[in-house]
Amino acid sequence: MIQDQTYFKEKIEPELNSAIEYVGNAESNQRNELLKNASALLHPINFDEPFGMSVAEAMLCGTPVIAFNRGSMPELIRHEKTGFLVNNIDEAVAAVENVKYINRQNCRDWSCAMFSSEKMVDSYLELYKKILAQ
Repeated sequence: MIQDQTYFKEKIEPELNSAIEYVGNAESNQRNELLKNASALLHPINFDEPFGMSVAEAMLCGTPVIAFNRGSMPELIRHEKTGFLVNNIDEAVAAVENVKYINRQNCRDWSCAMFSSEKMVDSYLELYKKILAQ
């Protein structure tokens, strides 16, 4: 879903061509295919996002993430290991050039260790044990 139609029409649409296309909202299988074949996920958030599901999903597919250093991004992204934490557009552009140095397996391993359903279950069990021990 395009949130800012004017921006899309003025800035994005003119750049679309046979090599660059707007896909829109993708179903899970299509999303996974797009992410695993992407060079990187660009995540230029302009608010302090509490958790970036798309960031975790990208890294689970082995895709590095370039995101503004805000909100939960420092907890999700290991700077220069699973992606880049940037402070502005110029840094993001530079990070695109450096994304080739990120090991995609590191992205997958990190996200599996931190964000998989198994990790979530283990964390819940650990919390329940702490609560019950009080």
